[in-house]
Amino acid sequence: MPDLRLVIFDVDGTLVDSQAEILAAMTHAFDAEAIAMPARAAVLSIVGLSLDVAFAKLCPTVDSATQDRLIAGYKDAFNTQRAQNANHGPLYPGARDVLDILAGQDNTLLAVATGKSRRGLDKLLERHALEGFFHSEQVADHHPSKPNPSMILAALNELGVAGSRAVMVGDTTYDMDMARAAGVAKIGVPWGYHAADALQPDMLIADFGALPGAVDTLVGQ
Repeated sequence: MPDLRLVIFDVDGTLVDSQAEILAAMTHAFDAEAIAMPARAAVLSIVGLSLDVAFAKLCPTVDSATQDRLIAGYKDAFNTQRAQNANHGPLYPGARDVLDILAGQDNTLLAVATGKSRRGLDKLLERHALEGFFHSEQVADHHPSKPNPSMILAALNELGVAGSRAVMVGDTTYDMDMARAAGVAKIGVPWGYHAADALQPDMLIADFGALPGAVDTLVGQ
């Protein structure tokens, strides 16, 4: 049997289209503090970072206490709207089919490396009936923010997979830089929140259907 291989997924902007709920929650958080929200492009540019790093980047001149309130307001709004609207945060077209294909391969393990909290990821996995689907789930609660390689290195260590047999799938430069720092292959997707020409992946796929072949090419079957 071939050596185990690992496919690590980012979540927001890669597996799940969270754009509408992220922007709505950001609007709520900034409105509550009577602070003008940064431009849409700026908000989407920080998706994938841990919230403390994201808000520090979005509003660097705001004091830490206000940033803490912004984070709390964002979390509350995000969780409330997700509970109230089952249509928020849909999987991207083809995502579930490809996850099923990869999960059905005896030597392929799946993981997530996300800036979400443990609570946020659990809610998302429950919503999409993906509980227990991933062999390793790395979240912001236990790691420094991307692009620090900690999440990828922890997944490799947890599952006993060599870095040469692992690939990161993501939509942001943070994902690609994290993978580069961890020494694993990089697959970029163009449907997320950073411009495709900024990603510099090993391979850029046009749709989810191309992912299994790209994994085979980069890390072997």
